[in-house]
Amino acid sequence: MANFGDHQLAIYLQGMLQDTRPEITTDLSRLEAQAAANLSAEAMGYIVPSAGSGSTARANLAAFEKWRLVPRMLRGSTERDLSCTILGTKMPAPVLVAPIGVQTLAHPEGELATARAADALGLTYTHSTQASHSFEQIEAGSKWYQLYWPTDRDVCLSFLQRAKDGGYGVLVVTLDTGTIGWRPADLDRGFLPFLKGEGLANYFTDPAFLAKLPKTISEDPGAAVMHWAQMFPNVGLGWDELSFLRDNWDGPIVLKGITAVDDAKLAAEHGVDGIVVSNHGGRQVDGAVASLDALPAIADAVGEQLTVLFDSGVRTGADAAKALALGAKAVLLGRPLLYGLAMAGQAGVEHVLRCFLAELDLTLALSGYANHRELNRDSVTPA
Repeated sequence: MANFGDHQLAIYLQGMLQDTRPEITTDLSRLEAQAAANLSAEAMGYIVPSAGSGSTARANLAAFEKWRLVPRMLRGSTERDLSCTILGTKMPAPVLVAPIGVQTLAHPEGELATARAADALGLTYTHSTQASHSFEQIEAGSKWYQLYWPTDRDVCLSFLQRAKDGGYGVLVVTLDTGTIGWRPADLDRGFLPFLKGEGLANYFTDPAFLAKLPKTISEDPGAAVMHWAQMFPNVGLGWDELSFLRDNWDGPIVLKGITAVDDAKLAAEHGVDGIVVSNHGGRQVDGAVASLDALPAIADAVGEQLTVLFDSGVRTGADAAKALALGAKAVLLGRPLLYGLAMAGQAGVEHVLRCFLAELDLTLALSGYANHRELNRDSVTPA
């Protein structure tokens, strides 16, 4: 296919000539409702709801409704080029798979299926520290590593080394989850998958972690979980500690969880390469600023110094176009991929990604742009 948008023609042809229709909706805003039938109550409670009353998650979605695209006419192009290079990583489109932990809650293959789906489209997969599969199990041509900074420096160094050895090109450091936010949907069920050892594959296969256990994990799995619990909450981190990462990681470093202009400026001052404007999909602080509301001012402040990426609330290709117009260089897609994963494993994730890319491509084409790089503040207007 010449353009990502040609995917819609393939769907129409299959429907008209083969009487075959998509089993998963192409309306990406409806994925959550459709996936609900495939997810357990515990999985739904962990994946879908957010911190507190859910105010931040709702604000993330509402923020996109505050902006409208302004299509321009007679400026179209038969072929669009969505390719880009982000922090040295070549990509066919400005879309990455966000780091998502414990993906086996959605499907037994979890991150393995998601990484294969991303690889099938040439997209970059980001591996979470809290994954259900280890660094070494991920097979993808383009992959980044997301670090939850453990309190144990030996384990941290081991994670960084394993990521280097595994070919992960960019380090994404999540700052907004020094501890888990107040999440009533999980609390009401008394459900935290990590306490059952789920989502701890990177730890349970790590030599530095294992060396500090008095017994093997099979002999005393509870002790291994409690050892993890001692190193995951890390609310005491400060800006001066970023030098430790720079000393021990020779590739690009991105800070994820930035929503304040002053923090974006501090990131630039401390020599990192990029930031992700993100509030963790609303999962951490109830009543926090919507990520998209924070994006324009941050892009204006540091866009010339840092690569500004974006997540939280992105559901459709049109959402991505708005975020790109407001200053992001690329977007990270999260929850929608888990919904596709829950419904059809790798094929479900591929379906969501293909639909997302097709909608982004068609949105650009119908708005008068040959590529996403032409988007700017004039491409959108406040609602």
